[in-house]
Amino acid sequence: MLAEQDKFQFQWWALGLVGARPVEQKKGADHGIDGKILFRDDLNAAKPEQIILQVKGGKTGVKDVRDLRGVLDREKAAIGVLISLQPPTREMQAEAASTGFYEHKMNKQKYPRIQLRTVKELMTGKGIERPTSAAASDETFKKAPTSKRKSAEEQALPGM
Repeated sequence: MLAEQDKFQFQWWALGLVGARPVEQKKGADHGIDGKILFRDDLNAAKPEQIILQVKGGKTGVKDVRDLRGVLDREKAAIGVLISLQPPTREMQAEAASTGFYEHKMNKQKYPRIQLRTVKELMTGKGIERPTSAAASDETFKKAPTSKRKSAEEQALPGM
């Protein structure tokens, strides 16, 4: 129902299922990117690697997988994920498989370059295959700096 009522709220909700950050752009101007997950696989690299996410609430087909592949190439992203309400067709699965794998530089583990997930799969615990923070530093959401505790004397109100 949410996909029918408000496609942007549906996108943001679906991205939350995988811990992705929505791309902050004007509605309709996302250039094929609805969300991102950032991670490091090389501690010396200037920029983190990207997982690009697209969310589709309507009918999907092999064209959507090809479009995602084009976005991955354009953005030089490591992995792409297409989240949809409908299960992927065999043609979609074959197109996704043809993109091969992304190999993590530090742990040499391989991840499918394009992954197809339904909302139902995500809600029942099937996540996306990606480097975890144990294997690489996850930079999707920056951590706030820790604050220094003030001593009891510094916390006291002036004039008391």
